[in-house]
Amino acid sequence: MQVISITGGLLFLSSPIDRGSLATLMFLTDTGAVLGTAEMLIPITTTLQPFRFVAIGDDAQGHIRHSVKTGAEQTLRDRQSIYYDRAW
Repeated sequence: MQVISITGGLLFLSSPIDRGSLATLMFLTDTGAVLGTAEMLIPITTTLQPFRFVAIGDDAQGHIRHSVKTGAEQTLRDRQSIYYDRAW
């Protein structure tokens, strides 16, 4: 998995899956396992393919929300660190 969001994400695959195909995705986050059904979208490259969730449980959605929030907070801290540590 390259990217994850509340509504979908981007997968790294050995070969693309047909657009419109439904796939069961399972992955782990810091707060627990996520299991959901995703619709495969138009591949970006021969190895990168976006998807959108079409069915996902409340618990799994909570795990994703927590991961996205944590990732965003870490990115903000990293950016602030760059500015504060920079010698002008």
